[in-house]
Amino acid sequence: MGQTSEEDPMQTEPINGNGTVNGGGKCLSSFVDDGSVESHRYYLSRRTLLEMLRDRGYDISDSDIDITLRQFRDLHGHDVDVDRLRISAAHVADPDNKVLAVFCGPGIVKVNVIRWITTQIMNKENLSRLIIVVQNHITSQAMKAVELFPFKVEIFQITDLLVNITKHVLKPKHRVITDAEKEKLLQKFNLDEKQLPRMSQKDAIAQYYGLEKGQVIEVTYNGEITGLHVTYRCIW
Repeated sequence: MGQTSEEDPMQTEPINGNGTVNGGGKCLSSFVDDGSVESHRYYLSRRTLLEMLRDRGYDISDSDIDITLRQFRDLHGHDVDVDRLRISAAHVADPDNKVLAVFCGPGIVKVNVIRWITTQIMNKENLSRLIIVVQNHITSQAMKAVELFPFKVEIFQITDLLVNITKHVLKPKHRVITDAEKEKLLQKFNLDEKQLPRMSQKDAIAQYYGLEKGQVIEVTYNGEITGLHVTYRCIW
């Protein structure tokens, strides 16, 4: 039999110097991240932190959140200086409500690290909240130093910020309701606060929104079987 004109299905097209095949498509090697794992972790966690602050009502621009990994590395390099990752923002509805977020290096967080953070806070009386992102455990002495701050302090492990849990496809929609909405809700159903379903303050969603005890969050489920369903959780 004579040879057919069909091409070998296992034959690959030659690759040119810019990581694309001569036919115009990208080769698989172009999707491999050849940058440092460290810079990728900082990029993902800082983006989630920015999204979290925006969801809490702080003035965070889309341009800061939408920065690409390449742009982040162009700005910070592959060996990231954590001092340059700090975020300072004011609340949109209450400009006096100001937050500062700082990153710690990969080592154990000792009391000297907390003292160093203290020196970086210029106007402690104007700060409402401090967020510390750590990559290791915190010593007991360091925790005692944290407790001396005159404002609210939250501590997140960097691994908990690599993914924004509120964006997970299986997560219901959460919305923090105002005190006025809470009172209206309790009056509508003739309930006491203690009768509402509970959510622990240590819950990942409660920590994401920085919720305090007594606050109420609206949870909206929208499944194919259950349909649209709204419930409420009181933080305790």
